[in-house]
Amino acid sequence: KILNALRGYFLGKSDPFLPLNCFSLDALTPFTRSVILGTRRIPKGAAVTYTEFARMLGLPPSCRRAVGGALGRNPLPLFFPCHRIVGRAGLGGFSSGHGWKRRLLAHEEAEVG
Repeated sequence: KILNALRGYFLGKSDPFLPLNCFSLDALTPFTRSVILGTRRIPKGAAVTYTEFARMLGLPPSCRRAVGGALGRNPLPLFFPCHRIVGRAGLGGFSSGHGWKRRLLAHEEAEVG
């Protein structure tokens, strides 16, 4: 299942979303879990800022740093696409490094301001 999901993603056919019961996020705090799960609401090819993402989650914009910290604990960045959240004036952080974030966004043809 996982290999097929990744293959489909890198062939440009789909997001590598598997059913949530394929993953265990139990080791994460409830806040971190909700932030990471929220990344699935951002469509492939889209990019939103940390502030926009905080608002999407129903949080005040001032929570953007806490959201960024939670995203930094994402154990499965391809399955929970935190690379789609970017800084207001640049890429922002990414646990797998800026090179990977750039490649993933380019692969999805996402426009980053």
